[in-house]
Amino acid sequence: MNHLDSKDISLLTILQKNAQSSALEIAETLGMSASQIGRRRQRLEAEGFIQSTPARLNAALLGLNVQAFIQIQTDSQTAETHGSIAELIGKHPEIVAAWTLTGEADYIFRVYCRDLSRLNDLVQKELLPHPAIGRVHSQIVMDQLKDETALPLT
Repeated sequence: MNHLDSKDISLLTILQKNAQSSALEIAETLGMSASQIGRRRQRLEAEGFIQSTPARLNAALLGLNVQAFIQIQTDSQTAETHGSIAELIGKHPEIVAAWTLTGEADYIFRVYCRDLSRLNDLVQKELLPHPAIGRVHSQIVMDQLKDETALPLT
């Protein structure tokens, strides 16, 4: 972050909280002109600091009542295995995030399903029979205490 000044950091902080903030609103907060904000934002996008500006949706209102984390342990560590897991992830929109890990599990998936029956189907009919998967461990979220997308900028 060597070439980000304090105004860039402030702009990124504001945009993380509400990407729909207008240049005029941000300009008033930061004591700059709207055109300066616009140019800075364009530069931050062009340099890759701002990757996208998605909308955060309310899962419960959309009928996605079950959130879970599913740990996957593969049978082998080959390119084919990892390729087949990547393909599996792409085929299931319920898997909203996936990470590779160190430690006992090789992957962890964050999933949203409409109900426990759909989560069970995903695990029993899609994950467990997959030839590259050796072990599946799922954890259902009981309550979500924090779900921030904002990165700590200091």
